Amino acid sequence: MLAIITVIAPIFALMAFGYLAVRYRLFPADGIKSLIAFVNNFATPCLLFYSILTSDLRSAFNLAIIGPFYLAALICFVLGIFVAIKLFKNRPGEAVSVGFSGTFTNTVLVGLPIMTRAYGVDSLPVTLSIIGLHGAILLTFGMVTMELVRRDGQPLSKTLVVAVKRVASNPLIWGIAAGMIGYFSGLTLIEPAEAFFTMMSQAVVPAALFGIGGALNEYRLSENWKQALVASLFKLVVHPALAYVLMIWVLHVPMEIARYGILLAAMPSGVNVYVFATYYNRGISVAANTILIATIASAASISAWLYILSL
Repeated sequence: MLAIITVIAPIFALMAFGYLAVRYRLFPADGIKSLIAFVNNFATPCLLFYSILTSDLRSAFNLAIIGPFYLAALICFVLGIFVAIKLFKNRPGEAVSVGFSGTFTNTVLVGLPIMTRAYGVDSLPVTLSIIGLHGAILLTFGMVTMELVRRDGQPLSKTLVVAVKRVASNPLIWGIAAGMIGYFSGLTLIEPAEAFFTMMSQAVVPAALFGIGGALNEYRLSENWKQALVASLFKLVVHPALAYVLMIWVLHVPMEIARYGILLAAMPSGVNVYVFATYYNRGISVAANTILIATIASAASISAWLYILSL
């Protein structure tokens, strides 16, 4: 247990540092958005490019890990919609937003730091292969489902075009594409270039954690906290549990590899659930509350999953 505390304590200390810095106006709240933009649009794409360029792609794209991760996520999406409609009596559009809140993982701002802290650089190839597909798969499913169920929905063809544009405009995709092109072309970086990408990669962890901690100041609990709590349980417990069953019990993936996908599935909900909700103007308070509850509760749930995965 002491080893687990040693792993997660610096992670959540950095998040708390960011939260307190903004809370007591030692760091400008407006600067948090810029900091997160730096992580998402510059530092992480550089990390993706450099890691893919220098990794073994054959071991990175492991379908026995990637497949269960996304199948479990989509099951949570469907179950979340069902619970939102049957238990909380939401309309279909709001239900999709609630389901999405319990599905979309914070793979970059929280996932990357915890994965590297827990399992080191050996976890990066598999982790980055999941991150590379994350927005493309889940945003597309979320947007298509939303358009199919809401009364003022757009035609499916138009929705797919919008989804493709959102995915193609994502700098994370650019970093992955550039890394794959460099990998298959046999690109070798000269020392100044390698130093540049190394330094940019090292900036991801502290900037991401400080940024997500500061961003928590924007969210407040509302009357929809019960729905957000259920969505958080889907994200922190059900998603990794399903991934565990599929990887370990069904596909018999060795634990030393499967743990990368399982632990990443245990990360809290990402900021994109709030972006998704505001884009469609449905379930906004639930999305905001889910980010807050899931991020705070993940300190305990991630510790529990680290213990389970160490058995």
